[in-house]
Amino acid sequence: MLIQNQIETKISDDFSVIKLILENESHMHGGSNPESHFKMTLVSNDFKDLTKVKRHQQVYKSLTEVMPKFHALALFTFSDEEWQVFAGNTDSPNCLGGSL
Repeated sequence: MLIQNQIETKISDDFSVIKLILENESHMHGGSNPESHFKMTLVSNDFKDLTKVKRHQQVYKSLTEVMPKFHALALFTFSDEEWQVFAGNTDSPNCLGGSL
């Protein structure tokens, strides 16, 4: 099973997902691993009243078994209410090196 599919399955199993966008950005980075860099936008009311750090900790906990299989995950987490008013940018930063 592709790493991307594993990530999507774990997130869908562990969160009440309103919106999940998982983009494979590996082509934007050096290295030969076709599944090394991902960007996730996750909207769930499981995040309501949680800090950004707590949200990310929940995602990392969900992906404990999958995380060693890839190099980087850019996370953008929102409650439904936050997503409705969000007008920001979820562009990933430039990679500074490293690949699997």
